[in-house]
Amino acid sequence: MNDRGWAKVIMVQGTSSHAGKSVLATALCRIFAQDGFLVTPFKAQNMSLNSYVTPDGGEIGRSQAVQAAAAMTAPKVEMNPILLKPEGESRSQVVVMGRPNTVASAREYYKLKSTMWDTVTSALDRMRAEYDVVVIEGAGSPAEVNLKEQDIVNMRVALYANAPVLLVGDIDRGGVFAQLVGTMVLLEPEERALVKGHVINKFRGDPSLLTPGLGFLEERTGAPVAGVIPHFSDIHIPEEDSLGLAPEPKSDDETVVDVAVMRLPHIANFDDFDPLRHEAGVRVRYVGRADDFGSPDLVVIPGSKTTAADLEWLRAVGLGEQIVTARYAGTPVIGICAGYQMLGTKLLDPDGVESSRTETRGLGLLPTVTTFRRDKSTHQVSGRVVANRGILNDCSDASIDAYEIHMGVTTSDDEPSPPIIIETRSGRSVNMPDGALDSEGLTLGTYLHGLFHNRPVRRSILDYAASRRGATLPPASDDIEPSAEYDKLAALVREHLDMNLVYRVTGLKT
Repeated sequence: MNDRGWAKVIMVQGTSSHAGKSVLATALCRIFAQDGFLVTPFKAQNMSLNSYVTPDGGEIGRSQAVQAAAAMTAPKVEMNPILLKPEGESRSQVVVMGRPNTVASAREYYKLKSTMWDTVTSALDRMRAEYDVVVIEGAGSPAEVNLKEQDIVNMRVALYANAPVLLVGDIDRGGVFAQLVGTMVLLEPEERALVKGHVINKFRGDPSLLTPGLGFLEERTGAPVAGVIPHFSDIHIPEEDSLGLAPEPKSDDETVVDVAVMRLPHIANFDDFDPLRHEAGVRVRYVGRADDFGSPDLVVIPGSKTTAADLEWLRAVGLGEQIVTARYAGTPVIGICAGYQMLGTKLLDPDGVESSRTETRGLGLLPTVTTFRRDKSTHQVSGRVVANRGILNDCSDASIDAYEIHMGVTTSDDEPSPPIIIETRSGRSVNMPDGALDSEGLTLGTYLHGLFHNRPVRRSILDYAASRRGATLPPASDDIEPSAEYDKLAALVREHLDMNLVYRVTGLKT
């Protein structure tokens, strides 16, 4: 137990998904850390295809890894004891304490949830024994009456921990007062008593125009308005889910390199592409229709939890043919994780690990074959580039820090020299090849998430893409420093959230 005793807790719940719970929890993690407390995030159950690997090889939701970074502490599986990763055919992989546990349909998992409560409370208790403050995040809405009987992530957690709750509503969607009042009406009396403040999020305009509504809200619910957080676009925090994906605002005049990322139905770890979006002169488009493919300078196939199904989707909507045509016309194509698997000649799944298809024809741009296996590879890795051709020509011997999350082993009969050598994997020294690069150096496949976060590799790829159109990218600006972004977020929230109220209801002393 920490030397200050059992940790204090505060919980952030929302009226809906994408209300801003994750970002507010991230801000609170940084604020408490700045104020000298040992802080940890906690989310009992997260449903997301954006995940991250802890130093010991466990898998948690990406948002809890972001919150851990904001809290200035290392990510642990206890921060997110249950992670659901949706698959095809209405199933989800259930990851428990960082490891795959089972695959279940929604109905099957609903029956399983009662067995997960001890896992949730044990993880939370360990966090409370180790830290000074636990910032707990809910999921979706606490007022989903059809799901409430088996709740293990919202008000049941708040009641277990006796946690004061900040209830967040998204005014950008409209109807925020109905959201907040309606949620309070649907809560039980003991649950309503835990709501210590409302937060109106993503506000645009003159806050004084809200004054009559704020008075109504406080009178109707009995809970004060703890803050009105403005909408922002100049603070860069990774998004929780694909609802946050939006078209890149750069105009044609500003665009030097046009990057088309395939918006797969089950796109995973799309924050891989945040560093591309932040490069001057680079426009990132998420493409889900053949009519929107255009004439990109670089094509990227991202990760997916349903490789075979998403590959068939690419073909069905016409994007598969366009990717192959673009590559034969000289456009570089990169596949990450599942995208790497799709670039090969075929995918084999004899045991039905990933889908009911035992064999799926790949796009044929790399001479590789992937066989799915039940074992899941989850590792933080470091290594270096060993290829010196095509898109990697200007970054040979550059170091790489990244992580792996995949089920499947990819091999090649041609045994081409690997583009990347992994030198450490989950803290152990290794000498392992990763990925494949065709003879022209224009088709790259890799299992490494975070590839584009490595500046020399990113610039080599982008500079090559720019050179194909006879253009030059603006000089590389400094990479966005995550810690500085968390500080900016904390400053914004301090300004617009009643931190005296937060400290008072949490029982903390500054």
